Amino acid sequence: MKQGRMIIITGSPGTGKSTTASIVAKESTLSKSVHLHTDDFYHYICKGAIPPFLPESQEQNLIVIEAFLEAAKRFARGGFDVVIDGIVGPWFLGPWLQAVQDNYEVHYIILRATKEETMKRAINRSKFDEETNTELVEKMWEQFNNLEHYESNVIDTTDLSIEQSVARIKAEIEEKSSLLIHLM
Repeated sequence: MKQGRMIIITGSPGTGKSTTASIVAKESTLSKSVHLHTDDFYHYICKGAIPPFLPESQEQNLIVIEAFLEAAKRFARGGFDVVIDGIVGPWFLGPWLQAVQDNYEVHYIILRATKEETMKRAINRSKFDEETNTELVEKMWEQFNNLEHYESNVIDTTDLSIEQSVARIKAEIEEKSSLLIHLM
């Protein structure tokens, strides 16, 4: 059985992660695929959950990332294309780089739109009040801006339709131009 790929589609809210990840998973070139929506893993915490945007949530967030990484690795070993949809910033790539070292094929694709477009798309989608949501979206946008080494992994979705974004993501996967590489 051929091992599947892990394809991380990340970026701030409002960049098209969930919509494109769902389509990429459904249109995978492999015979099996799965769409892992990482927010679901936070909802599994029944007691003691800390909102993931708070500074004191760092340990919890790392546990959640390791949990969905383990799920992703198992699906990949089963021959699935695993499309991971969520906030996986460079600050959380340590476990994913270890997976690369363990011979998993991991693609890291960052979706980004202009700050204005991101704000327009994301502001009214949250369960938070508009002021809190605005602050969170701005913070997330800033965190995914100027990513130095990972700038080459960015797809600007500002002026792209969903179909165009999906096509760009598929091309990145096919060309293997957004592969994570373990840097020694």
